[in-house]
Amino acid sequence: MAIQPIRLFGDPVLRTPADPVTDFDKELRKLVKDLTDTMMDAPGAGLAAPQIGVGLRVFTYYIDDELGHLINPDLDLSADLDEEGEEGCLSFPGLTFPTPRAIRAVAKGFNMYGEPVTIEGSELMARCLQHETDHLNGVLFIDRMDVKQRKLAMKAIREAEWSGMSAPVVKVSPHATQGRAI
Repeated sequence: MAIQPIRLFGDPVLRTPADPVTDFDKELRKLVKDLTDTMMDAPGAGLAAPQIGVGLRVFTYYIDDELGHLINPDLDLSADLDEEGEEGCLSFPGLTFPTPRAIRAVAKGFNMYGEPVTIEGSELMARCLQHETDHLNGVLFIDRMDVKQRKLAMKAIREAEWSGMSAPVVKVSPHATQGRAI
């Protein structure tokens, strides 16, 4: 078992698009195992390679007792959106927010041996496929929120125990402003 540390929001690797996998070798199979072990230990529904600091287009998932992985995914999404679905992320521990996602998704890619794979899913599986593929593109789930919800999310992130961001401090000016904003 090779559990890796999960990178948290603010780490630049989470905003960097991952490179396509070109070598389906022993090293890739070890990466898939590390991702799976780390995801199951967390526990999580999905984990992308950038979340453990590896800039490759690989993710694992565990949805409805189905454990799997996908390499170099390409998504086809339904036009129907689930506006109210709650979503969390192992890179944002303990936080969940409503995040709009397509209700259905079809992901095509490869397994760790280079064989073609197609995963079709709705609701939670569709949400997971979109969330993990976004990670591979340097996109985070907070980027999918509307402006109001994103502001609430950022406030919660700043207040989170794990956050490296400092909570905003409001200071009162020692100078008289005569009731005018500065």
